[in-house]
Amino acid sequence: MTTAEQPPALAPLRQARERFLTGRPLPDGVPDDVVAAWRRARFFGVRPDHDGPVRESVGPADSPLLEAARPALTRIAPALDAGRMALLLTDERLRVLWSTGSAPGDDTCADLSEREVGHNSAALALRTRGRAEVHGPEHFLDVWQDVSAVSVPLFSPETGQVLGTVTVARALGTGCRPHPGAALAEAAAAAVEAELRARARTAERTLLDAYERAARGRERAVVALDGRHRLISEAASGLASPQVLEALERGARAWGRGTGEAYDIPLPENAGCTAEITPVRHEGRALGLVAVLAPRPAERVPSAPGPAGALVGGSVPWRHTVARATELFRTPGPVLLTGERGTGKTALALELLDGTDPLIVDAAESPELGLKDETWDGDHPTLLRHAERLSQPDVAALNSLLEEHPEARLVATHTPGTSPGPCLQRLLDTLAARSVTLPALRERPEDIRELLPALAAGPAPGSPPLTWTLDALRALEQHPWPGNVTELAHLVRALAGRRRVFGPVRRGELPDPVREGPAGRTLSPMELAERAAILEALRRHGGNKARAATALGIARATLYRKLREYQTKGNGRP
Repeated sequence: MTTAEQPPALAPLRQARERFLTGRPLPDGVPDDVVAAWRRARFFGVRPDHDGPVRESVGPADSPLLEAARPALTRIAPALDAGRMALLLTDERLRVLWSTGSAPGDDTCADLSEREVGHNSAALALRTRGRAEVHGPEHFLDVWQDVSAVSVPLFSPETGQVLGTVTVARALGTGCRPHPGAALAEAAAAAVEAELRARARTAERTLLDAYERAARGRERAVVALDGRHRLISEAASGLASPQVLEALERGARAWGRGTGEAYDIPLPENAGCTAEITPVRHEGRALGLVAVLAPRPAERVPSAPGPAGALVGGSVPWRHTVARATELFRTPGPVLLTGERGTGKTALALELLDGTDPLIVDAAESPELGLKDETWDGDHPTLLRHAERLSQPDVAALNSLLEEHPEARLVATHTPGTSPGPCLQRLLDTLAARSVTLPALRERPEDIRELLPALAAGPAPGSPPLTWTLDALRALEQHPWPGNVTELAHLVRALAGRRRVFGPVRRGELPDPVREGPAGRTLSPMELAERAAILEALRRHGGNKARAATALGIARATLYRKLREYQTKGNGRP
């Protein structure tokens, strides 16, 4: 309803509308919501003297709502007083999909949104999610001043979302409330929703039948989905990671109007499986798909010193690091790779030296390398690991050799730690212009999802590769990883070695420090004040987050984000 339960007389309301349109002060007693509706129409630029089609506004030709509603509305249409009443169906954007009968101004436009025609019952029903009536001068348009309309929203039986509206319009008469067509509008809406429920059950049954035919019991890895439901066989649970399911649903949406033959949908490179896709169709429409999964043959990767997969990553910091190191190595002279332990310095060095048959020396294994004995002349490509562990004589000898051979093909790795001595500091200064600092894993958490399949050992024949739930992936991405890629590699291999179950790794299987997330920090005074305001708003509104957000003047999504931040940063749940 747009007015109070006892509506004002229409004559004073008609006079008030005329004063509003001419810019004169309004009399007392005009309902606030009616005035607000008129103001919105003026703000949107709606012309009150509009008397023709606003613009071409054609509803979707293949609207599922129209397909379901047409039979029900056609059965109800004979109950109309066809010469004095009209029955209309709109979608969720208030585009008129279907109409019958006639009423004053009912052919004005094909779009009943307030932005096009101002205040009307269909727009009000959509906004309030309930039956709405608009009568005579409550409308903004001149052509609807003698029209009385009632609209009822249509709800999805699966999601509860508003799909559109049913409207009954007729000439304005005395005693307009309740609208004489209210019962007819309610009956039409109920009939349409009943048809929607029947079709939803039929579609679910069609998807289930297709799944059961493909699964043939439990021995096949089969997934069936339609965007609302997922059916996953026991054999598929070990192959279908969340990323695979997301790819299948994206693909299904992309080819929803396909021809029906079997074809492929691209899966993530690390999916570990292939999928044979078949659309599931009902009454000529693609409503979902069935995917038969099969393990992808594992490719054996040759082992190399350092953590496997250390070169994997597409983040900006990592790509910049690799590009910079490659650029330096292509020109004559030594290269210094520095960074925290486990960041992949040795793996990157070996990649740079690939194909050169390098000499590899490790100061951590033998601090006395004998460089002072001229065992290295700078001509042969060399990898020097752990330069920080060099003995002072070897550091001095290396400084001298680099002075004599400034174009030496040397790649050295260095892990900062204790303060270097004078000789080592001189070496670091010499190499500073040709040094690259590798980012810590916590500085590139987006690379973790790419690293995981590279770090895991190849699965045994017939076994699925290691996959991860989204919750487990979030825990891995939030962990600080003081040991960087090496620490992550140890975790992955240890987990793969002791697992005796199929399916994605869940958060509960991770070690306690990773599972529980980083320790909270003390909130700042500003954050404490903001947190207190949010808690007070939630208390006043009985825990209703939507109302609390409105009272605080922030979006509901912002409120949820703030609550999550306080839970992560603070010392407990807010």
